[in-house]
Amino acid sequence: MSEIDVTAYIEAQPEPKKSTLEAVRAMILEVEPALEQVIAWNSPLFTFNGKYVAGLCAFKNHLTFSPQSADVMTAHEKALEGYVTSKSSFQFAVDTPLPRALVSSLVTSRLNEIN
Repeated sequence: MSEIDVTAYIEAQPEPKKSTLEAVRAMILEVEPALEQVIAWNSPLFTFNGKYVAGLCAFKNHLTFSPQSADVMTAHEKALEGYVTSKSSFQFAVDTPLPRALVSSLVTSRLNEIN
């Protein structure tokens, strides 16, 4: 599974999900261009040195972002107020990309945790 598979996953989504996922994907890769894009658990994930850094998934009425770490979620509790959260992910609107600063902070925190 590769970047081609992740592109196919995103391309298969109806608008506005497709555009929103593409925008968030671009933000993730801006933080760390060396991330590998894979499909795992039937959704796009981004890995670094074989460890999961971030995941995206499309559902009927929302999208999810997962920093692949409960600790990162806890550390960003204040920034994630207003989102529907679980232990390791949160939901966001199908038509509104996440704020760039939030994506950057989540991905950077996860990379720091891995290193």
